Amino acid sequence: MTYRHLHSSVEDMTSGIRKTHCIKCDKERATSRCTGCLQDFCYNHFIDHHRDLNEQLDEMQVNYGLFRQALNIQMSRTNNDVLIRQIDQWELDSIKLIQQTANECRQSLFQHPSNTIQQIQLNLVQLNDQMDAMRQDNDYNEMDINQLKEKLGQFKEKLHQSVQELDRSSIITIQQNTTPLVYKIFVTVTSQQPIVAALNINTNTKWKQDGIIIAGGNGKGCLLNQLFSPRGIYLDDEERSIYIADYENHRIVKWKYNAMNGQVFAGGRGEGNRSDQLNKPTDLIFDKKNDSFIICDRGNNRVVRWFRRNDIGQQVIIPNMYCSRLTIDNNGSLYVSDWEKHEVRRWRQGEAIDTIVAGGNGKGEHLNQLNSPSYIFVDQDRSLYVSDYHNNRVVKWIEGAKKGIVVAGGQGQGDGRSQLDHPQGLIVDHVGNLYIADSWNHRVVRWSPGAKKGVIVVGGNGKGDASDQFQYPVGLAFDRDGNLYVVDQNNNRVQKFTVD
Repeated sequence: MTYRHLHSSVEDMTSGIRKTHCIKCDKERATSRCTGCLQDFCYNHFIDHHRDLNEQLDEMQVNYGLFRQALNIQMSRTNNDVLIRQIDQWELDSIKLIQQTANECRQSLFQHPSNTIQQIQLNLVQLNDQMDAMRQDNDYNEMDINQLKEKLGQFKEKLHQSVQELDRSSIITIQQNTTPLVYKIFVTVTSQQPIVAALNINTNTKWKQDGIIIAGGNGKGCLLNQLFSPRGIYLDDEERSIYIADYENHRIVKWKYNAMNGQVFAGGRGEGNRSDQLNKPTDLIFDKKNDSFIICDRGNNRVVRWFRRNDIGQQVIIPNMYCSRLTIDNNGSLYVSDWEKHEVRRWRQGEAIDTIVAGGNGKGEHLNQLNSPSYIFVDQDRSLYVSDYHNNRVVKWIEGAKKGIVVAGGQGQGDGRSQLDHPQGLIVDHVGNLYIADSWNHRVVRWSPGAKKGVIVVGGNGKGDASDQFQYPVGLAFDRDGNLYVVDQNNNRVQKFTVD
């Protein structure tokens, strides 16, 4: 309500005003109507009503200021402080390295003069000592002075000859190595493997028990409608396609939804370590920021980046690592499980040195050990879940912990509800439910937080190739609708189980 309305009502009061009941005092008075709430007020209560509106506006402005302050704090939070410190440290290290290299070059120049010049320096010292002794003894004449002049002249002539000789025999230049002295740093934001969609998945969700083959299923082979021992999977809901690590075919294949054939995305040129080859790839994740995939190229003992633009080529980002599986957290840090070293390592953005975040204490079954870690998953709190393959358990490592917590299995190898048999793919949903490809039990199971036993989600009907069976399931994925995708390794197919 504005002052204009109030002024109008006052004029009305002086010129034959209609009288109605005030909404506040319920008395029949000359009234004004608020154009906001459409209620009639007498003069006094009209003023009070306007005052109330002013107070509400004042409160709104205060709340706006508080929210704006909170927003500014949030914008300056996240991990910016850590990243700024990393940039500062890079700056200091770079300056130190540059100064050290410059000093080394100066010393090289200072040390370059020939033996003749070094001898002249020694003779000059001796000449100076001789002059000091003569002055101290006060015992010299014209002949002594002339001898000193003659020696100094000889030294000058020798220096001149030496310089000419150096000019003829030596060319001194400043060279630049092709290897950068200081590596350029830059900030990137990497998209993490998405956490399971919350809309259609909860503890009571059930899936139809008969799967639909969406990739492969035509026997093992290298044709575009075949797979050969597939492993990891990445699902792209936006593109409506899946990417599969086709292990024995040494390639990554892309299958669009409902397609009869796949397309080779990476590799597929035979087993090898050339820039256009892969060797038994096991897993992959998508880096949306760089429009590329990060691939476990296990047979080549490396992790590579493969750009979707074929003209850019492949980059080796982690060499000399027998990588098993990989994932990314919500800060863009890369995690890789090492099958042979029985550990999981993390590479943070902006840091050159990796950190062991699980295992690293040799092969074993203690809580600070792993035995051939396979699939890994990082939740929103950056807790790491590891399929501890030969220990038949899934272990959760809270960020910074020195040992893990068994969250599934750990009761020995078996097919009981409290047991796992060589677990592989795993996913944690938004409420903490853990979905596991219980590979040698040929089933997918779900363990709720704190549960001592799991429940079968799909499979568990023995080893086979029927639509409700698996032969060693490995990779898992969910789409945005909650449908479950299972990589059925020895059936050389990927099956989709729709929400029931």
